[in-house]
Amino acid sequence: MMRLVLTFLLCALASMASGAQAEDQSSEAKGRAIAEEAARRDDGFGDSTTNLTMRLVGADGRVRERRLTWQVLENPDPEDGDKSLTIFHEPRDIAGTAFLTFTHIGHDDDQWLYLPALKRVKRISAVNKTSAFMGSELAYEDLLSDEVENFDYRWIRDEPCGELTCFVLERRPRYDHSGYSKQVVWLDQIEYRPMQIEYHDLRGRHLKTLRIEDYQQYLTRYWRGHTYQMENHLSGKETLLFFEPYEFQTGLTEQAFDPNGLRRLR
Repeated sequence: MMRLVLTFLLCALASMASGAQAEDQSSEAKGRAIAEEAARRDDGFGDSTTNLTMRLVGADGRVRERRLTWQVLENPDPEDGDKSLTIFHEPRDIAGTAFLTFTHIGHDDDQWLYLPALKRVKRISAVNKTSAFMGSELAYEDLLSDEVENFDYRWIRDEPCGELTCFVLERRPRYDHSGYSKQVVWLDQIEYRPMQIEYHDLRGRHLKTLRIEDYQQYLTRYWRGHTYQMENHLSGKETLLFFEPYEFQTGLTEQAFDPNGLRRLR
């Protein structure tokens, strides 16, 4: 009898473990499917340009502002990521600073920073992507495009987010030298727009939270948030981004994203 009871218990435990594994696989498949749908809805925009104000708020409440332009060129190759170019116009001491990013899938990204005061282009190494970007609460890593293949996903739950209902996903970076152990992303269930992202550092601490608001639709399809708030919970600092209306499909070409041309940008 004892042997039968032991056998029954072992079978029950094995069944429970198998069920938990199947549930985990289902959560991973669902999380991946949601991320793929969000990416699919943003395919085909071609290129975009916008001006914005970056507001840096210190732990003491002191505020500094910067004016810049942000351009993005979509990569039609599904095996690689997008390119982006950021150019600073104000204040005067950093005017002409330019930052160029090529996001890749499966290997290290390329990033370059042109500093006019030094008159040279500095390549940002992969191991330094966790550093702060221009004194903000954004890391160089945060400026990469969100390519689906660069993360592992898991659906956690559905829950209300304001007047909407959101999917809540966990994504873990698959690329090397990330400063994050995981990110938790809220996507609304109607348009699949990211509403909030929590960033957890390599020690598992909740490091930062990004909130995205004031969404507007372009070309009857593409949604862009116009207010970004990145709050650093450890330092007490935050960075706010206020975007002006976007322009799409303006004819940007690869030539505009040439690292050798950064010195000539203003």
